[in-house]
Amino acid sequence: MTRSKSKPKTTPAPPPPDAAFDAAAAAYEQAGNMFQLIAPDGTSTGAGELPNPETRLRLYHEMRRARHFDERGWVLYRQGRLGVFPPFGGMEASQVGTAAALTADDWLFPTYRDTGAALTLGLPIARALAYWRTSPHGWAMPENLKVLPFYIPIATQYPHAVGAALAEKRKGTNNVAMAYIGDGGSSEGDFHEALNFAGALEAPCVFILQNNGWAISVPTRSQTRATNLSKRAEGYGIPGVRVDGNDVLATYHVTREAVERARRGEGPTLIETVTYRVKPHTVADDPSRYRTDADNEGWDAKDPVLRLQTHLMNEGLLTGDSEAALLEEVADEFEAALKEADAYPDPEPAEILDHVFAEPTPQLRRQREQILNEQGLSEENA
Repeated sequence: MTRSKSKPKTTPAPPPPDAAFDAAAAAYEQAGNMFQLIAPDGTSTGAGELPNPETRLRLYHEMRRARHFDERGWVLYRQGRLGVFPPFGGMEASQVGTAAALTADDWLFPTYRDTGAALTLGLPIARALAYWRTSPHGWAMPENLKVLPFYIPIATQYPHAVGAALAEKRKGTNNVAMAYIGDGGSSEGDFHEALNFAGALEAPCVFILQNNGWAISVPTRSQTRATNLSKRAEGYGIPGVRVDGNDVLATYHVTREAVERARRGEGPTLIETVTYRVKPHTVADDPSRYRTDADNEGWDAKDPVLRLQTHLMNEGLLTGDSEAALLEEVADEFEAALKEADAYPDPEPAEILDHVFAEPTPQLRRQREQILNEQGLSEENA
């Protein structure tokens, strides 16, 4: 009896690189399953109960404050009155909606792009301006505010937030820690280590993953084949939520639920806010070198501030007069803060060593003494 020879298995050839890229891009665009309470035209989606009118107006007020800071920051930069800073216009719902779910007793670990979140939790505008002027008056946060300085390194804030959350847990409080990251940062090792660390120890931590489509000049679809970044939570046994990051009401809703869950001792949550970086990476960046009008198409119609404005006007909660009064109030607040920041004295070289530790280490004391000696000064006349 002769055995019939089996045909050798053939492996289909992989698609050419361009085709693979296009397939990944198409999958990313189709992964639109996310929680949403109001559509881009301001109408309710019926997906859940809307926050009360007072909360909706408060969120709108905070978004207007954040947008005004971003717009005035551009002007100040061009005038030479502000250093290079990363604009966040178009991402206000993602930042305000998440930070608004916290209290002053909670921790906030922002990235360099999250000025709007810090302002929402209570960072004074003058301090934020001083920070982006590289002034020591912006390096130290108010003592009653648990906001860390804006993180420039990518993803390092995630493990730090877990540590702060575990410290609160050991102290027996119900305070939580919230940390921000971008889609690019979610490919860093610190991101995964933090999620595993927090999940294993049930840390009261809320992780905000702002998927704005770009890691500097690299689109999300190029730096990962994943099309739903919230699902990365499943690998660490924690809940993951995907929300429309341009819908502040939806963002606030899911974040408040995650914060309450953490306060109950039920551990961390990962929230992916799907938004878009309509502005350059920084005010010194030229995005036309790496993205096209086709990349940006449709996002202006999803503007988070105009979306909530339309909703509030349709609901009779906002009128033309109240809108004008709000914009005037926001502008006056900013100009008063700008005057305060302008009045801060010029920094002294030794101030670079302040606010590193609560109590200066011996090394810091020696370094401070060396700086003062080079200036011909002493502690008495510094």
